[in-house]
Amino acid sequence: DVDKSFIKVGIGGEKKSRLVPESERRITAYHESGHAILFHLLPHVGPVYTVSIIPTGTGAGGYTMPLPENDNVFMTKAKIEDIKVSLGGRIAEELILEDITTGASQDIKQASQYARAMVTKYGMSEKLGLINYDNDGDEVFIGRDFGRTKGFSENVAAIIDEEVKNIIDECYKKAKSILDSNMDVLKRCAELLIEKERINREEFEALFDVKGEQAQTV
Repeated sequence: DVDKSFIKVGIGGEKKSRLVPESERRITAYHESGHAILFHLLPHVGPVYTVSIIPTGTGAGGYTMPLPENDNVFMTKAKIEDIKVSLGGRIAEELILEDITTGASQDIKQASQYARAMVTKYGMSEKLGLINYDNDGDEVFIGRDFGRTKGFSENVAAIIDEEVKNIIDECYKKAKSILDSNMDVLKRCAELLIEKERINREEFEALFDVKGEQAQTV
């Protein structure tokens, strides 16, 4: 009961009554496996508490729930760069299905927001330095876009866009390398999810020890 309550509060209620086509269950299994492997192997996120392909009340086809081991007050640059986990689902789809779905839209949005904050809010861009380019407080009318003002030039705006793209591209490249190196775990995890629908931390971590194989990271 406690475990179910923990998931419901952290993720949302599961909707087991939904009739999900087998093809979509397979897509979700690989998508969530991609997230889970990165949560497990990257140094500043995880560990994985639960991985599931049961739809939730939020509209998601499944979820990967990490369990942070510390209550951190500050976010370091290295930790923010582990937004790579957000890209794991899309990358897994590309590697296994040779196609992509709309399921990664929220992941892409979240990764983009963190990357932009690194550049515009946290002074983590060498090109732009310790200047705040964030416009969150600049809405002066009811209409958000209508009242938005921009306190920097078009040239700076172009550099911001370039820096954000560079961060995402670099995260994508490193995340893809990790999943490429752990393709066997990716497939085993997806197969287990298709069979059981939900796996816990012990079941997930055991996938890395099959036949003495060691997980490969970068």
